Amino acid sequence: MNNAFLAQLLPFILVLVVFWFLLIRPQQKRQKERNAMLQSLKKGDKVITIGGLHGTITDLTEDRVTLKVSDNTRLVFERSAVNAVIRPEEEAGEKKE
Repeated sequence: MNNAFLAQLLPFILVLVVFWFLLIRPQQKRQKERNAMLQSLKKGDKVITIGGLHGTITDLTEDRVTLKVSDNTRLVFERSAVNAVIRPEEEAGEKKE
């Protein structure tokens, strides 16, 4: 009786393990990386927002970021609206193309 119950339970456990390694674990890793990126933002970083806006950080608070998008334009965003930080080597690659 015990072996039959274990045999019925084994496929369910196998599915849970596959979901963990293929879906849940990678998502948690991406979330940790994103949180680390948001915490490491600093003045002068060039960033791209979720909406695709490019700008340079001029002011930071715990939950807001002020971006300079042109000489006279500054926009305030939630810190979580930052999608990526542009590294200097990435800018050089964009200008060459």
